[in-house]
Amino acid sequence: MTMVLPQVGLPGGGPPPAERRAGAKAKFALKYFIQLLRKHPAYAAGYLIITVVTVVAVTAPLIAPFSPTTADPSVYLQPPSLSHLFGTDATGMDVFSRVIFAPRIDLAIALMGTVISALIGTSIGAWVGYFQETRGIRSFLSNVVMRAADVLQAFPVFVFAIALVAVFGQSISSVVFAIAFVNIPIYLRLMRSQVLSIRRMRYVEAAYVSGMSDLFIIRRHIVPNAMAPVLAQLSVNIGWAVLLTAGLSFVGAGVRAPAPEWGSMIAMGFPNVMTGQWWPSVFPGLALALTVYGFALIGASIEFMADPRRRRTLANVRVPFAATGE
Repeated sequence: MTMVLPQVGLPGGGPPPAERRAGAKAKFALKYFIQLLRKHPAYAAGYLIITVVTVVAVTAPLIAPFSPTTADPSVYLQPPSLSHLFGTDATGMDVFSRVIFAPRIDLAIALMGTVISALIGTSIGAWVGYFQETRGIRSFLSNVVMRAADVLQAFPVFVFAIALVAVFGQSISSVVFAIAFVNIPIYLRLMRSQVLSIRRMRYVEAAYVSGMSDLFIIRRHIVPNAMAPVLAQLSVNIGWAVLLTAGLSFVGAGVRAPAPEWGSMIAMGFPNVMTGQWWPSVFPGLALALTVYGFALIGASIEFMADPRRRRTLANVRVPFAATGE
């Protein structure tokens, strides 16, 4: 006769306590997020802007009335109309089609560059912060890394990015590398400052005394509790990276024309603004500004959620999912 063991969990076949706690935290997190958007409509506007921009970028081939790279000289510099919603540029390309195709390039470059810089910067910053106050070769290397970060941040970011693109060639991969490289010191310093404060917490000291390795302590106890400011900075930096990508293209050091990119579109239409044809530059400029503003609002909302004192302003919402090291 075979004995069937009962399922571990609550009486009646319910989920185990750990799963119940995870589900409760997820419900509280969703409730808190909805309450945040209700009390701060500007944050909701930021999420809406970026959602719309992302959806438009993904579905651009379906909604664009014309090819973004096909020129028709017979309709050059046509003002906005029903046939060309945003008009046409000096080469006869449809501005509306190019505007909605542009975030496919701008967002891809900004996301890749920012994520790469965040991964490298936070990894190095966690290591530097953890061993900063120790002795020996690890402390020496930590100080060397910080001095190298000081040197990198001494250069103007935009000029440094132009120099990197000039060295490695004008291509999308070079722009991604430039954005990642100039952003690494930002995440390095931010993670280091967080680790220096978290390292003195009692639960970290208890983990060290219990015999856990330094790598395990950094990965399990320090990095997860230091990520909230990094996530806020990540959103802001994505918007800044979009702006930097457009700036590099504007001066001719970024994405090559006729690829649809907001910065190059502004540069191509700028000479016509003085003669009254404003639409080739104004519409991509507005799209660029709106996207950067949306990422800034999302970053502000993440910063709000990471601040315990500001979270208390939301009435009747208890937030058990904040990073506390428990």
